[in-house]
Amino acid sequence: MNARAETAPLPLDVERIRADFPLLSRTVHGKPLIYFDSANTSQKPVSVIEAVDRHYREHNANVARAVHTLGEEATAAYEGARDALARFINAPSRDEVILTSGTTQAINMVAYSYALPRLKPGDAIVTTVMEHHANIVPWQLVAERTGATVKAAPIDEKGELILEEYFKLLTPEVKLACVGHVSNVTGTVNPVREIARECRKRGIPLLVDGSQAAPHRKVDVQALGCDFYAITGHKMLAPTGTGALWAKREHLMAMPPFFGGGEMIREVRFEGTVFADPPHRFEAGTPNIAGFAGMSAAIDYLEGIGFDRLKAHEQDLLAYATEAIAALPGVRIFGQAKEKEPVISFLLEGAHANDMATLLDLQGVAVRSGHHCAHPLMQCFGVPATLRASLAFYNTRAEVDQFIDAVGRVRKLLL
Repeated sequence: MNARAETAPLPLDVERIRADFPLLSRTVHGKPLIYFDSANTSQKPVSVIEAVDRHYREHNANVARAVHTLGEEATAAYEGARDALARFINAPSRDEVILTSGTTQAINMVAYSYALPRLKPGDAIVTTVMEHHANIVPWQLVAERTGATVKAAPIDEKGELILEEYFKLLTPEVKLACVGHVSNVTGTVNPVREIARECRKRGIPLLVDGSQAAPHRKVDVQALGCDFYAITGHKMLAPTGTGALWAKREHLMAMPPFFGGGEMIREVRFEGTVFADPPHRFEAGTPNIAGFAGMSAAIDYLEGIGFDRLKAHEQDLLAYATEAIAALPGVRIFGQAKEKEPVISFLLEGAHANDMATLLDLQGVAVRSGHHCAHPLMQCFGVPATLRASLAFYNTRAEVDQFIDAVGRVRKLLL
């Protein structure tokens, strides 16, 4: 046996895994559900659902505000999620992990607490044309208020970021650089370590949108070398309304609060308020406590499977599905980068993406159509929308076959 065979990850027992996800067993329009929309939101395993249910049944109380047993239990669950997230992304300290409602809140926090006080007319923020709107619009808003500009690096015909052009944009007036770890439209994996290295040479902080990366690959913020990393819980098996921002402590200590209110202070007087240290400085009000109990369970589930095994299965599915879709008559696939996560955006000649998605739903197939909150990328491709099939470790080759059959039937109805 060769060394590669000895170290190959054990294959997933996908049928056993699918049994952990109640929703995957339902029918839609009388057809077995084929859920190919995990880039939009992932399905949830029983352990996550039960963690949320258990919180409300047994531990429901507010955090950090009571010394009674329920309050201590709720606080322990909430802070336990911070510990789990710090471990999950290999943060140097749990105090560098801010619990948020998701990536959108995390990026806005950086926009208003970090970028806004530092920007002036003539300054710039760099991003890319492949970004989700959450990694474009906040920068536009703070740039408009300060007289700064937002510059976007282009991509090539494969949907890969043109690194040379990105690096050319990293001029002295740039105060922050941004990039998505993985494109939500094409699945393209961006070389974050290389980008971070070039940013460090120029003294430019780098923010990474990790929404589409965290569900598919092991994230190590220390190895990546970035300054900010944002993730969304609901795309990685956790409940909606959960997520996190990791930031280097030096940045957090210099950032003013984003929201003001309860539990983000040390002392409040009308003469002035003393704010808490990070991370609590940025967590005003009552958080989604039950959701973060579920997020801890989601992290446990992913780590229990192991990203090596998960990735091997998803990459097999991606290759299998890409080949099958490419064989469809009149198909155009958007984004065929060398390194991808299991996301395939495509169109069939003569068929509108929304019509396709509507008819596929009648076949029990859930895919997303539209601009995917990425208008600039659609403009780059010269189309108003695409059809997107996004896969996860709980999907199977048999589902891919059924999906291709359904697309064939829909194609006959439309063309």
